[in-house]
Amino acid sequence: MNIHEYQAKQLLAEFGVAVATGAPAQSADQYDAALAQLPDGAIVVKSQIHAGGRGKGTFTHGFKGGVKLVNSKSEAKEMAGNMLGKTLVTHQTGAEGRLVGTVYFTVASDIQKEYYLAILMDRAKSCPVIIASTEGGVEIETVAEHTPEKIIKLWVDPALGIQSYQLREVAFRLGFSNDLFKQFTKLVANLYRLFWEKDCSMVEINPLVVTPDDRLLALDAKIDFDDNALFRHPEISALRDINEEDPKEVEASAHHLNYIALDGNIACMVNGAGLAMATMDIIQHFGGRPANFLDVGGGADEEQVTA
Repeated sequence: MNIHEYQAKQLLAEFGVAVATGAPAQSADQYDAALAQLPDGAIVVKSQIHAGGRGKGTFTHGFKGGVKLVNSKSEAKEMAGNMLGKTLVTHQTGAEGRLVGTVYFTVASDIQKEYYLAILMDRAKSCPVIIASTEGGVEIETVAEHTPEKIIKLWVDPALGIQSYQLREVAFRLGFSNDLFKQFTKLVANLYRLFWEKDCSMVEINPLVVTPDDRLLALDAKIDFDDNALFRHPEISALRDINEEDPKEVEASAHHLNYIALDGNIACMVNGAGLAMATMDIIQHFGGRPANFLDVGGGADEEQVTA
């Protein structure tokens, strides 16, 4: 399960990770109350959708950019009016785009240096991995393609948890020293605690910035949760925004079916996850493109299959 940036930042703050002051708004009536929580000065207005590339995206009504820097609260309200309730198209949304149901007002921060930091589950090694880079502010896939030597990876034994020597190693390799070194090791420890206690599959800060007064600040954040562990976290389940999900996947989930929409044109309804994956592989092998993954499960009854 994914959540919005503003929700991710609220969680980061709860676990002791510094974030810029911000507040969300779901309607124009909420602009004033949200902006009242911010000091006067430069403000960043951010469209909230479950997709990357917002800053370079384009709205279907022609307005360009889902992330905008403004100099006053009045400008922030005007900018939000161009985003809220409008459809934003990015390289990750597809041509249909995503409807913006929330805008996030946040204090603009001066940036001295940007970093990338994430913790995710490495399924191949069955353990969490810390990924960090001095190349923050850009997609990590781009860094991996062009300058893979700038990516640091460190695996964590889940039985032991993250160790102090691992925190120090990442800090050293990123070039931190003095007070920033201490800030960073504490931040990573808190980030891992969030990752582990909330059953996350990924926690990403991009960029993690150093401000001119030598503070570490999470400027953007993304958190994904393990769907199979949500029963343990009703407070996380409450953050779900089904408007950001494929309606077909939402409907299938209501009937306890495993369904994932794909971009092909050959529909699949298969009894068993292994057979479903093998079926998709065979279709792909012979030049076809599956339209979906659907595992009805060994115990599916007539009602589930009909649904």
